Amino acid sequence: MTEPCPPSHTHAHPLLVVISGTSGAGKDSVVERLREDTGRFEFIVTVTSRGIREGERDGYDYIFVSEERFQQMAASGEFWEHADVYGQNKGVPRRHVEQALTGSKDILMRVDVQGAETVRRLTADQALTIFIDTHDEDELERRLRRRESDSEVQIHKRLEVARRERERIPEFDYLVINRDGCLEETVSAIRAIIAAEHHRARPRRVSL
Repeated sequence: MTEPCPPSHTHAHPLLVVISGTSGAGKDSVVERLREDTGRFEFIVTVTSRGIREGERDGYDYIFVSEERFQQMAASGEFWEHADVYGQNKGVPRRHVEQALTGSKDILMRVDVQGAETVRRLTADQALTIFIDTHDEDELERRLRRRESDSEVQIHKRLEVARRERERIPEFDYLVINRDGCLEETVSAIRAIIAAEHHRARPRRVSL
């Protein structure tokens, strides 16, 4: 008797897909589009101690906690990795990652460049890391100003940090340029990368 084929979006060994890159490059928009494919991805929601912004949903965009609670979670080892990002604490819940790795969906994680380095170390470089960037610094500055959420000092700080982060692009498996008005093309490119990784001769098998 022939065994039925599993659905095309499930895999015996799910990939841990890490989306990172410069602030303002569009990581959130990219991840939001990827999350629409709920049958393919299990998204790890990051914990943060910063305040919730207009339009954000607790438990979906981030898990919002107080500074005191964040420090308690860090001290008790509840984070797989955590860091201070632009003066804001962010951490990846260990339990959520462990649960996701027992499933058949690819795991999607959005972290800063510093966090991506930690993930690579913790997974012995078996995570699939993708750096999202703008076409150039002028485009990045335009986007940061268009958001109207940062002061002039903060904008210059983000641009300075972005320059340092770009120096670390060679540490990533892939670089994807997210040009203005080309979000769908960016998301399609990432989906193609993930599909290609599943067909590698020696697929990445992440375990903790």
